[in-house]
Amino acid sequence: MRGTSKKISPPRRLIIDLMHASSDVPFVSLARTLNIRPLLEARSLLARPPGFAAIFVKAFAIVARDEPALRTVYAKWPRPCFYELPRNVAMVAIARVEEGEPCVLPQRVCEPDRHALTDIDRLIRNAKEAPIAEVPMFRKIMRATRLPWPFRRLAWRIGLNFGRQRGNWFGNFAVTGVAAYGGGELHALSPGPYVLSFDIAKPDGSIATVIRWDHRVTDAALIARTFDRLEQVLNTDIAAELRALRTAEPKAVRARGG
Repeated sequence: MRGTSKKISPPRRLIIDLMHASSDVPFVSLARTLNIRPLLEARSLLARPPGFAAIFVKAFAIVARDEPALRTVYAKWPRPCFYELPRNVAMVAIARVEEGEPCVLPQRVCEPDRHALTDIDRLIRNAKEAPIAEVPMFRKIMRATRLPWPFRRLAWRIGLNFGRQRGNWFGNFAVTGVAAYGGGELHALSPGPYVLSFDIAKPDGSIATVIRWDHRVTDAALIARTFDRLEQVLNTDIAAELRALRTAEPKAVRARGG
């Protein structure tokens, strides 16, 4: 049978490189359903609420701010060690269509625990809608992806195996989900050390979530506690910020008829 040979586009080449980089990470996953009714009630008050990606990015960053293990990566060079990042760096999976081909590109969010939800949401929305050339993170990624194979592998090795560079390029956690496409329990891969995915929020106030983590860095007990703390942050800190946004929203002007 004779098929058609097709050139691998740069966005697809990025995914191939990403999967290669993730292949030797000993991932373990834990799924849990969270009760986020207070968050959903606060979010429903807004005419244009922040997306769930922004909400989970900030919530996980708040949890990780107080838990150093959630900001720790495994580094191989110059010798195997754990490297604790001084601050959070999140990577958000952005689904796009480029030249008719679906692709996923990672957008970096630095210190999301220190930024307003609206700013995080604006950054994510811009990454979804702006041309690739106008998104700084995407420009850097595409430059690296267009390198010849040996140089590309070297760049990935440096980025993955030095603690500081790993934090700069891959962060300490990633957030993804397929809620916009009908939902589902997504067990995503990443160079790690933590990947959080979320499903569609249900009418009863629940939402299914999955955390995959590098087992070299920590164990399931911490992840179980992380879910508890994440649920608490979503229903307190994040819900309170959403209610404050409602207060700051301009009031609709009602026209008076004659």
